[in-house]
Amino acid sequence: MKNKILTGISILFGMMFLNAGLNKLFNYIPVPDNLPEAVVKDNAAMMEISWLLPLIAIVEILGELLVMLPKTRALAAIILFPIAVGILLTHLTVAPEGLVMAIIVWAILLWIIFDNRNKYLLILR
Repeated sequence: MKNKILTGISILFGMMFLNAGLNKLFNYIPVPDNLPEAVVKDNAAMMEISWLLPLIAIVEILGELLVMLPKTRALAAIILFPIAVGILLTHLTVAPEGLVMAIIVWAILLWIIFDNRNKYLLILR
């Protein structure tokens, strides 16, 4: 039962990253007008590096594909970890209104990591 719940949550988690990655590539979600100035500055800085947003988008899409399959979920957690760090730090420092969603992302990611801890222990030995 626990595996089915984790699989369902992983699919939703992956779809969230798929949406974020595709939006970075195709810009289909309108940007709100009331973004904090610090967020606008951060986004402008990232757009200055022309390859950065496409790279993040590809990593998010790849992570989404891997997180949906139980066999590759441990690898997906490693791939999505830096993205989740960026999400959390953004909401801790410049956009606290999204902190609840960032904490939910981290809770799911930590659950996936904890569930696959034996696979990570093999790497560390």
